[in-house]
Amino acid sequence: MNHNPRSRTWFRLAVIYFALGVMLGVTMGATGDHSLFAVHAHINLLGWVSMALFGLISTMHPSITQGHIATAQFWTYNVGVPVMLGALTLRMKGFPSVEPLIAVASILIGFSVLLFVWQVFSRIGVTFEHLNRAQSESHLS
Repeated sequence: MNHNPRSRTWFRLAVIYFALGVMLGVTMGATGDHSLFAVHAHINLLGWVSMALFGLISTMHPSITQGHIATAQFWTYNVGVPVMLGALTLRMKGFPSVEPLIAVASILIGFSVLLFVWQVFSRIGVTFEHLNRAQSESHLS
């Protein structure tokens, strides 16, 4: 497979989250302290699984990695996830004042997911010629 730079980045980030999720899981098991189970689950699902899927889909359909929407999707997700994970960690350790930060980060993540959905529905199966023609027509109006 020929990975484009964005899909390669998604895969690299995914394996970092995979390693963090495994390390947290091992630590929880070794210490018997499972107070961060929600953080562990979010690391694995939002980090490892979702980012690996973004990378896989981006490899199979590189058109979804191009343009301003793809860039916005990438950055909103990659700002939202670590902020949410950090704030969730603090919340699980007894700092309820971070709940608004969790909410804002979750909204960023949700917005990013909607952008990804838009990219999948608007770009997969659409040829580059069609995209270029549509973009040209939108600039004329």
